[in-house]
Amino acid sequence: MNLLLIQKEGVDLYRTLLESETSREILRFYQPKKIEYGVIIHNSTLGGTLSLVSELNWYIRRYVAEVFFEISPELYCTRDFASDVYQRSNKLKETWNFSKLISIKDGIIMDEIWMNPHSSKEDYPDFLDSSDHVIEVWCAEYEKEE
Repeated sequence: MNLLLIQKEGVDLYRTLLESETSREILRFYQPKKIEYGVIIHNSTLGGTLSLVSELNWYIRRYVAEVFFEISPELYCTRDFASDVYQRSNKLKETWNFSKLISIKDGIIMDEIWMNPHSSKEDYPDFLDSSDHVIEVWCAEYEKEE
């Protein structure tokens, strides 16, 4: 399971985390990987990843635009959805009706759109073409209502 931290505009999250003694101590058993738009941190369990997010909360509030959990290759979920799965309020399935696409261009989040149920990224070619990276994110049902 990977934790994806998308940095806020103007922030080099990888450098920020490595320059801080506190975050270096938190991440001492992990190997954060710098990517164009943030940091990926590998962890072996959902519970461990949720715990890591809690430990990094101070940095997340200040330097991170979005936090996502990779539940399968190229498929992410929100913190609320991950918490629901951990608490057994939701179950992972092959499809999910509450998904959105996040558009990243030049290292920052540009846009997001809610997907139609049972659709895929490829059903949104204009959205894909206008982005450097597009991430599919599963959300808790109540997140769509907000």
